[in-house]
Amino acid sequence: MAIFREASAAPHLHPVPNDVEDIKPAAIHDRPIGDIIRRRKKLSAEQVDQILQFQREKGLRFGEAAVALGLATDDDVLFALSQQFHYPYAPDPRREMRSELVTATQPFSHQAEAFRAIRSQLMMRLFTAEEPRRALAVVSPDPGDGKTFFAANLAVVLSQLGGRTLLVDCDMRGPRQHEVFELDASSGLSGILSGRAETNVIKQIPALPSLYVLPVGITPPNPLELVERPAFGLLMRELLNKFDHVVVDTPAAAYGSDASVIAARCGAALVVARQGRSRVDRLQDLVGTLTGSPAKLAGVIMNEY
Repeated sequence: MAIFREASAAPHLHPVPNDVEDIKPAAIHDRPIGDIIRRRKKLSAEQVDQILQFQREKGLRFGEAAVALGLATDDDVLFALSQQFHYPYAPDPRREMRSELVTATQPFSHQAEAFRAIRSQLMMRLFTAEEPRRALAVVSPDPGDGKTFFAANLAVVLSQLGGRTLLVDCDMRGPRQHEVFELDASSGLSGILSGRAETNVIKQIPALPSLYVLPVGITPPNPLELVERPAFGLLMRELLNKFDHVVVDTPAAAYGSDASVIAARCGAALVVARQGRSRVDRLQDLVGTLTGSPAKLAGVIMNEY
């Protein structure tokens, strides 16, 4: 991707190797469920024959027979189905590593279904052919409202549609997306905006081949100034040209005007508040600020989790 540097008159593009376009989604091959389970469980030829014989005797599917014989688990079958239908799904060994990513580790849960319902509303209201291209800033009144959790899972469900989705951690006051996705935090957005020519800062998530994350990198001492520079707006426009969806995590509004500035540069905002915790006056102030800004207010989400 191009890196922006501040010049005396206006920021200009500083060419570097295009690490965004060099990343290609992992190839997905159509294979029978039995073959996927066999490879995943490293089943021997004798075990496969045992499953096939039990399958014929009981009139079951291969996966059902393997589970009944104790040679596979329900999670193995779900993983195989997800591969067949090209549905990104983090298998069981990764669950402990990414407990917050419920849409990836528990894709058939009520929480994941709630995120898919929100995705559907956004696709109908915001991400349409008639609407201009916008990034979506996820904002909240206070720390602890679940904004980072929401932004991460929303990015996952958008990536599950198949298009390339980028999650940008723009919370340069308390970044956490690198922890959620277990990424190196030594370089990222702050380096780009401060004029350092950093490459390979956009990371593809292996278990979710259509999802990419741009972490904050080093936490800067001047986060508001960085997002107020013209380079940030130029960067967002460039990212929108390279990705189908761009979701941006922001600092809580209680920390200052960072969130509203970022939302204006993104073009759209979604407010997240926590039920029973968020103060009504702070929520009203934030909604009022966004309503009067260039950003389109996509809605207000009440987080119950």
